[in-house]
Order: sequence, then structure tokens, then C-alpha cells
Amino acid sequence: METESEPYVRLATLRGLHQVVADLNTARSLADTLQTVADGIVTGLGYELSAVNLVRPDGDLVVAAVAGSAGAEALMAGRVGSRVSWERRLAMADQWGALRFIPYTEGWVLDNDDVPQWHTAGPAPRFPDEWHPMDRLFAPMYTAGAAGGELLGVISVDKPRNGRRPGAWGREALQMYAFQAAIAISNARLRANMQRALVRLEREQQALRASEESFRQAFEYAPSGMAIAEMGGDQHGRLHRTNDALCRLLGRSASQMRRYSFSDLVHPEDIGTLLRTSAEGGRAELRLARRDGTYVWVSLRNSVVADAADGPRFLLTHVEDIEERKRHELQLAHRASHDSLTGLPNSAELRARLSSRLCGRAPGNEPHAAAVAAPYGCLDGFAEVEGVEGPVAAALYGQEGSYAHGFGSEGGPDHAPDCGPDYAPDEFGCGTHDGAYPGHVHAIAPAEDEPDDGTKGLAVLFCDLDGFKAINDRFGHHTGDAVLIEVARRLSNGVREGDTVARLGGDEFVVLADGLTQADAEDLAVRLRSAILPPIRVDGRAVRVGASFGIGWAGCGMSADEVLHSADQRMYVEKRSRAKAGRRAG
Repeated sequence: METESEPYVRLATLRGLHQVVADLNTARSLADTLQTVADGIVTGLGYELSAVNLVRPDGDLVVAAVAGSAGAEALMAGRVGSRVSWERRLAMADQWGALRFIPYTEGWVLDNDDVPQWHTAGPAPRFPDEWHPMDRLFAPMYTAGAAGGELLGVISVDKPRNGRRPGAWGREALQMYAFQAAIAISNARLRANMQRALVRLEREQQALRASEESFRQAFEYAPSGMAIAEMGGDQHGRLHRTNDALCRLLGRSASQMRRYSFSDLVHPEDIGTLLRTSAEGGRAELRLARRDGTYVWVSLRNSVVADAADGPRFLLTHVEDIEERKRHELQLAHRASHDSLTGLPNSAELRARLSSRLCGRAPGNEPHAAAVAAPYGCLDGFAEVEGVEGPVAAALYGQEGSYAHGFGSEGGPDHAPDCGPDYAPDEFGCGTHDGAYPGHVHAIAPAEDEPDDGTKGLAVLFCDLDGFKAINDRFGHHTGDAVLIEVARRLSNGVREGDTVARLGGDEFVVLADGLTQADAEDLAVRLRSAILPPIRVDGRAVRVGASFGIGWAGCGMSADEVLHSADQRMYVEKRSRAKAGRRAG
């Protein structure tokens, strides 16, 4: 009888409980822990059969471990019982402290539910505490170790070796074991989750290292320039890292590049373009300084990269050398706006420059018109610099630069911040105006039928060569072309730096010179005619041409065609008068 050997039972139970609890902490995985829990019931607590039912993420309970019977293990392991059925069992059972007991007299209603079980029929008990094969004893396990926590699983036991229902001490031992088993299972789950997290973290780190290595190789060995610049803080814009291609392009080492930002290297005229495009997805075409002091055209493409969720942000910049493309574009633009034979601005470029100097409102037609002519020699629009000049270049590149003509300088239409609703760009980007744009200085045509009062204006000298047709017919187009080239050179050498010499076509040339009085314009025509008169040698042969000049004046309120037509008519008047004078002299 248990009561007769109670001290012995207690000592043996404590020894077995101590051993199986110690074994719980030696399991290496969650599966091992669950099996150890089931085995401990059989080896340490005196039951012939035990099963561990573990709560799954969906709430149902799966038989995770079985001990004591190979047949029971084959029948029950891996099978699932619904949460509803388990809650029904625990609710109808007698409470033995934290344990739940369903006697065989009441358990028959559970024979057909979906909870996996291993029970056999047997005779009625011979004495009150005898264990019946249909008795059911459960030890619920909770995450917090007590009934107040979340259900972790249920240990079910069967067939006590002494054939009796457990007494108070046996119940306490099973309850204590379930408490320790819940802790061991929770720890095993935590270790398993940590191991999975560590494996996942290692994989992510490996992927990150692989990604970083791929980026490093793509960055370092990219055929075009790459740079990483800092964003924000005191070092905003500072180049943090550059690849070999960018270092070769700019002729600087990587350590030297780290001393600069792009704003230190950009051409002064392109700084505004750089600042406008220093944003995610920003693009720009501008010039960067090489170590030798020259500039190279590049295309910048920017993207913002975050180092971490709230960490520092960097600007990743792709730098592509577009010098050849720019040179080709500039050559095409130059051909479109310049005469292929002489290299002078052509008719379209001449009209564009002239139109950009004029507005559609004549001086004096508005109360606040600035009826002041530009100072002598300050027609900014006619200053040629190396490369493509004029509004064609401005229309192509939309910015100032060594390739843009001086016509887009301050005060000209390319710099007008707001030309008003009446401003309409023409095909050369110059535009016409019904009213003057801000900062515009009106061009005033001097009164030609009155004595020279010293008023300065924009003179238009229309030049037609005399005797050119005869040279062309007699000696051929080769000689004629050589004459035109030489005349263009002499005309260009005879004007100021800010003036324009253009070829309209054939043997017709036009000179635009701002800031001249009537006397100045007449003197300029005499000097240019004198420069053309000396013989021109072509293939060992000396030929001579003359020139007739007509002087017109451009003023706001006039169109470019009206100005050129006026100068053309005056040239023919001058040509006829010189012809009559020659006949009278003969």
C-alpha cells in the first residue's frame, strides 16, 4: 500500500524527479527536449506510457513525443487534436491541483473526438483507487509556469506501474515535473528561435557582404566615373570615394579627390546647374576641371543612398565623359549657324543676333522707355568666343559657357529672367518682343536726314563686292571661293572684337557694329572698302575686287528683315552713284 511505504515512495520519487529534471537541461534541440520530457515520465515518475501534446501556431495540439510503447508511438506521433476538443477535456476533468483527471466512468464521451489517444478496455476496478485503462490524466504546461500563462502543451500519462491512481505525493511530483518541462520547452523554443535568427542573420550578412563586394567591384572597375559624396553636415558635398575611371578622367589620385567636392571642380559658369541637380535622380551636363587646368564636359547622374534607416545619406554620382559628343554637337551647331566656306555667321545667325538686340516696341512709345543707346563697343551679343556662338548654342545647351556666344551675356535675352507673356522664342531661341524684356537697352536709329548730332546706334553695313562675278566667270569657282575667304578675313580684321561680320550668301556680307555715330559708320565703311581693294593672290595670280557699302540703322520697333532691306537699298544707291561717277569721269 502507498500509505504503508510513503517515506520510501517519497524518497524514490524525489530521486527520479531530480534525475529527469536534470536530463531536461541536457537536450540540444526542441525535438530532443520534447522526447526527454516524455521519457522522463516513464523513467522517473513510474508511468508506462506518456505523450507530449504541443500547441502549434494555429492553436491545435500535435503529438510531438511518445514514450513507453512503440505501438502507441506509431499510432499517435504527429497526429493533431483540435484546440476545441482539448479545451473540452480540460474543462470537464476533475482538478487535482494543476492536473486534470477524467475517470473512466465519464471519459466514454471522449472516445470519438479527434484527440489522438491510446486506451484499452478493461474490467471494473477491484478497489477504489485502482487505475482503470480508460482513466485519463493530463498535466497542462503553461508559458509562465502556472495556469495564468498561455497554454504551451499538455502531458498525458497512462498505466501507473503500481496499478493505482497517484496519491497526493505522486500528483505533486507530476505537477512539479510539468512545471519544469514547460520551462525546458520554452527555453528550447527560445534557443531554436535564436538559432534560426542567427542562421538568418548570417545569411543576410553573407548576402550583404556579397552585395557590398559586387558593388565595390562594379564601382571600382566601372568603365565610367563613379563618386560617392556626403550629404548634410559640415562635410556636405565632400567626395568620400571615387573610382579609378574618374581619377583618370580628371587626372587626380583618389587621395587628392577626397579633398574636393564637385562644387570645387565645376566650371564657374556651371555652378548653378550643379546646385540645381544635386538631388535624387538629378542630371546635368557640365564641365569639370582637370589637374592641368583644362575642363572636360561630363554628364552627371545622381541618386541618394541611405546608409541605414536613419543613418547618414550619400550621393552616388555617375560621371560620364561626353567630350566627344559635345564636340560633335558643337560642330553641328556651328555648321548650322555659320557659313561653311568662310566660317562667318550665316544669314540665319545674323538675323538671330539682330533680332535679339531689338524689341517690338519703338523707343518713346511707352512712358518709361529707356531711350539710351548701348555704349560704344558694348554690343555684348556680337562678341565671338571660341566654339559655337549665338542663340543656336544657347538653344542647344541652355546655359552659358565657353561654347556659348557672348550674345547670351548679362542684359541679353538669354539672361532675361522673365520676358513677359508677349515673349515668343523663335527657332534660334532668340525670340521677338512686343515689349522690352527686363534690363533691355533700346536700340535707337539716328535721324539719317538730319545733321550728325553724335547719337550712337546700331549700324548695319551691307557690303556687295564689285567685279566678283567677272573673276568667278573667268577664273572659276576655285578662285572665287579663295577671294571670298580672303575678303571675309579682311573684313573680320577691320572691325572691333565685339562686332559681327556675316555672310548673307554669294558676294554679300553684312557688318553689325553697335555704339557708332553716323560719322563713325561712314568712316568704318571707308576703312573696310580700303581693306578689300588691295590685290588678292590666288595660285600665283593677282585679282582685285571692289566693294559697295550701304549703311542702315537698326532700331527697336523694326524687324531684322526691315533693317537688312534698308541697308541693302542704301548699298544699291551707293553702288549706282559710284557707277555714274565712274562714267562721268570716263
